[in-house]
Amino acid sequence: MSKTLSIITVTYQAEAFIDQTLRSIFSQGEEDFELIIMDGGSKDRTLELVQSYASHIAHIVSEPDQGIYDAMNKGMKLAQGKYIYFLNAGDTLAGPDTLGHMLADLRKNPDVLYGDAIFVNSAGKAIGLRSEVSPHPLPAHLSWKDFKRGMVVCHQSFIAKREISPAFSMDYRMSSDIDWEINCLKNAQNILKTDYPICRYLMGGASVKNLQTTWKERFLILSKHFGFFTTCFNHLIIIARGVLFTWKKRGKYW
Repeated sequence: MSKTLSIITVTYQAEAFIDQTLRSIFSQGEEDFELIIMDGGSKDRTLELVQSYASHIAHIVSEPDQGIYDAMNKGMKLAQGKYIYFLNAGDTLAGPDTLGHMLADLRKNPDVLYGDAIFVNSAGKAIGLRSEVSPHPLPAHLSWKDFKRGMVVCHQSFIAKREISPAFSMDYRMSSDIDWEINCLKNAQNILKTDYPICRYLMGGASVKNLQTTWKERFLILSKHFGFFTTCFNHLIIIARGVLFTWKKRGKYW
């Protein structure tokens, strides 16, 4: 019998992070989910750590890939759950009962379930909710049109029905997740917001380390969905909003 939720975790050289991610999942005491590990061919102890949970994992795949979105697409092809959720190495569920709350909300049959994220720095310290410590307020009633000024929901706090989830575009190396979320929301009719944070998001990932590529790709993606001139105008607002937000925080963005 298929599970309600397929959790897909992408890893590569993640020995420093993978155990905390897996512990956060398996310590919840829930069973109505499957976990799929998509590893990019790690040479460190990542797979050794993963194998210690092997009896609880539906699929463990370790092979070269064409990047994180290729690995995510491979994971989706293996998924059997009604819903898809990506929680990658280093990120964890927000609390000890988060998965139970998520599964209860998914049984209400939304097309998309979304919520807030807790930002965590490299030392493991919680900085605060993403909606409060970044200039991206979380909409109370999410629509794909809310993405016109940036990514308002991080993908670690976004769960979609498998049947409405397209493959990630391989045209983008760093920002295909925003394109995927918009496409999921365009296919969705019933969208539900949680009243609890879904994940603890480890700051400083690949998109932050490759900001120039990330920004360029996001501009192209938003232009595709909203039009070039509208996106140019909205980016002026994004820049002004970021400057004002930084000024209010005395020169700090995070």
